[in-house]
Amino acid sequence: METIKRNDYNFAFLDEGSKREIRRAILHAIAIPGYQVPFGSRELPIGRGWGTGGIQLTMSLIGPNDTLKVIDQGNDDSVNAVSIKRLICSTTGVETTTDTAEANIIQSRHRIPEEPLREDQVLVLQVPTPEPLRSVDAHEAVTRQLHADAEYTGIWVNLFEQLLTRGSAFKGADHPVMADDRYVMNPSPIPRYDNPKLDHAQCLYLFGAGREKKIYAVPPYTKVESLAFDDHPFEQENMEGRKCRLCGAEHVYFDEIFDPETGERYYQCSDTGYCLKRQNEQKAEKEGLR
Repeated sequence: METIKRNDYNFAFLDEGSKREIRRAILHAIAIPGYQVPFGSRELPIGRGWGTGGIQLTMSLIGPNDTLKVIDQGNDDSVNAVSIKRLICSTTGVETTTDTAEANIIQSRHRIPEEPLREDQVLVLQVPTPEPLRSVDAHEAVTRQLHADAEYTGIWVNLFEQLLTRGSAFKGADHPVMADDRYVMNPSPIPRYDNPKLDHAQCLYLFGAGREKKIYAVPPYTKVESLAFDDHPFEQENMEGRKCRLCGAEHVYFDEIFDPETGERYYQCSDTGYCLKRQNEQKAEKEGLR
């Protein structure tokens, strides 16, 4: 992605005072895994609800020598991903990539990349609703007190009701997790297929909610456990028997594509960067055999 750095803005758009305040909130969040740290969310030239929390985290952390990757539901080329990349790159001049391994800062909406992340990488997740207790009580003062008391009965009741009415206690996305045996948190609207990637991961996970003005984190090597009942253990989406039509990958999270002309259903890697990398490797291998 070609970008020209604009010199009429501060580096990474935000003023230095705002960056310092957000970094302090990040450090607070890292010190207490899963705890929601309030911060003064800034105005950005992008509508709230389109990832302003994640953008502010990325802008506060990024430096001239960093490499950025932005994905939206696994896609590197969606409108949301391209717009965020354009904003950040035009005010920093940093390089971008679609290869997860090449990036040290990855901003994502609704997905965690398929490739395991390293200790030198940071994954920033955009969060629309950071409060897992919002369905229990709409008042912020009440939910903060419930977190302080570690009183999560309401969440367990909601999961039990879902089990009775739908036959499964597991949400398709945004399934709540327990961080470090203390705080229940929303992992952002990632599919529950990605929930296990949070547990004892090598990378730092940062969660930013611009509209709700909250930051929270999962530091490296932190225990993260998806909520489940003893007699109904946690289950990921079943991807057995599926294969990507483009790269042949198995045992990854797939998008299901319906072709109205043929009436057939196809499966394709949700992580487009991972899929493209596999295709390029397969192409290079074929050319090397010629």
